[in-house]
Amino acid sequence: MTEVSHIPRSVSMLDMPGELPRFRERITAAVAAVIEGGRYVNGPEVGELERRMAERIGVSDAVAVSSGTDALLCALMAAGIGPGDEVIVPTFTFFATGGCVARLGARPVFVDVDRRTFNMDPARAAAAVTPRTKAIVPVHLFGQCAEMDALNTIAREHGLVVIEDAAQAIGAVYRGRPAGALARAACLSFYPTKNLGGFGEGGMILTDDPAFAALCRQLRNHGQSSEYLHEHIGGNFRLDTLKAAILNVKLDHVEEFNARRRQIAATYDAWLQDAAVETPFVHGHNACVFHQYTILCDRRDELRAHLRQRGVASGVYYPIPLHRQPCFAYLEPTAGCAPVADALCRRVLSLPVHPMLSDGDVAFVAETITRFFR
Repeated sequence: MTEVSHIPRSVSMLDMPGELPRFRERITAAVAAVIEGGRYVNGPEVGELERRMAERIGVSDAVAVSSGTDALLCALMAAGIGPGDEVIVPTFTFFATGGCVARLGARPVFVDVDRRTFNMDPARAAAAVTPRTKAIVPVHLFGQCAEMDALNTIAREHGLVVIEDAAQAIGAVYRGRPAGALARAACLSFYPTKNLGGFGEGGMILTDDPAFAALCRQLRNHGQSSEYLHEHIGGNFRLDTLKAAILNVKLDHVEEFNARRRQIAATYDAWLQDAAVETPFVHGHNACVFHQYTILCDRRDELRAHLRQRGVASGVYYPIPLHRQPCFAYLEPTAGCAPVADALCRRVLSLPVHPMLSDGDVAFVAETITRFFR
């Protein structure tokens, strides 16, 4: 490997301002057009974003909503999830996956994950099915798709709905098919940290079921089927026009940015092959978009402190599995029910992988890690 300067530098986990030179003028023009047009809610830019995303993913419908969390909530509502139902979710994921189930009065059933991919273990999911189970929500964690063929088979055998949590996987591919087109419905997030990150909150529901999409559109607008006629109890889940306009500009760059993430990941893989860490495993049938580049390290906290001293940011996603969150204590999870997730929470460390990193930044991060273990 090329020798790297050991002078500390600042390497962040995210650099949205660094992206701006690529599209500043287009975003400024898009925002000005919305302001001058006066349609700040349900403007044409929202429909344009929906059309473009549906076309990109290869589904019939896309429904823009106010956040990735609201996408999950709205999709679960449209699937009829409610009190008395059980929904199988991975325990190693962001809170919203389980939280949205609980908000509807249903019971999130937390299952363990695969040690290599961090995604839902299909065998654990199959074992968790009961007569009360209504849905499975696999998460494509860190940009790699879950084992959807196995999970969809389980769902078909038991008459369950599958909703992809694809918040971290815009652009990912599973066996030649894009994330977001692998189940009854899928949910995206446009939170600023995501691979297609907006200037604020935003989300989307994708589906090939026009009736499901129509219901989601009603639910995002307080359940209205026409003006002031409410057929359902929904919510205010609308994505505003300004955010849609910005996302339409950034959508043109998502493939470029994902390609850069893959390039950075490959560089880390090469640099860290002899370090005392485990680099991310990606199945041959998956194309990962590396929302996070997450290593496993027995001395995680020491390494993180060392990186911080050298000016390198890092993240721990996630330090506590959902089955151990205090708010879910009422579920009385069995001790040791998710040993893989428990172990991962002690070892995971995510490194900077955003597309604005220079080759020098990436080499510095990798060299800082290798020097830690010498």
